[in-house]
Amino acid sequence: MTISAKDVQNLRQATGVGMMDAKRALEESNGDMEAAIKLLRVQGLASAEKRASRDASEGAVAVVRDGNVAAIVELRCETDFVAKSQEFVALADEIAASVVADGDQSIVHFKENIEVMLTTLKENISIGRVYRLEAGPDEVIDTYQHIQANRGVNAVIVVVKGASEEVAHELTLHIAFAKPEYLSRADVPVAEVEAERKTIEEITRNEGKPDAAIPKILEGRLNGWYKERVLLDQPYVQDDKETVAQFLKGASITAYAQVVIGG
Repeated sequence: MTISAKDVQNLRQATGVGMMDAKRALEESNGDMEAAIKLLRVQGLASAEKRASRDASEGAVAVVRDGNVAAIVELRCETDFVAKSQEFVALADEIAASVVADGDQSIVHFKENIEVMLTTLKENISIGRVYRLEAGPDEVIDTYQHIQANRGVNAVIVVVKGASEEVAHELTLHIAFAKPEYLSRADVPVAEVEAERKTIEEITRNEGKPDAAIPKILEGRLNGWYKERVLLDQPYVQDDKETVAQFLKGASITAYAQVVIGG
């Protein structure tokens, strides 16, 4: 049967596929628009299975706050070209808003959106890290998002007890820059600490340090290791003469979350 240019254009607008793909789908579906859309989705998902093993190290990160609740959602893809596209960024924002309103489980409702995007953009696309934090009584919550090439690449949420929103905001900026791995020393896995302790001890002995000095040197270097990874131990970015714990002046960080694209 003859496929009109108008039908091809309508299918392209509905699915975002190229002209030849739209024409082929209509031909295989005998001009049935709904059947053509379904065919393109099925074929797109089949191709997606092949793409699933490809590295999706790019993407966009969205952060949304509504009152005392905030969420971060990472949407992954393969190239920065797709990551900064308007439809990709908009989907990340929509998912984050849904997580704020309805919880982490709401991401399942976006399966179809991602399937359509897999078809149209032809990349390995998936939802990555998802965090939802809520401030309780006497707590404040704040967020930060660093935008690069029209998409979020670094997003932070922090919940603080006994401090102002201004302090919470300053902490989001610190976290965005310093990228801590843990909130406190107690959060660092024991096995990770012991492995680092053994490595430091071996390095110190290989340097020929006297046995009597090794314990003090070991603790000093281990403290330095903590300062790189533990938020409360990190030198505060606005004044490196004090740690984040000292900057808090008696307040406490209840929780924080950070997602950095590629990190």
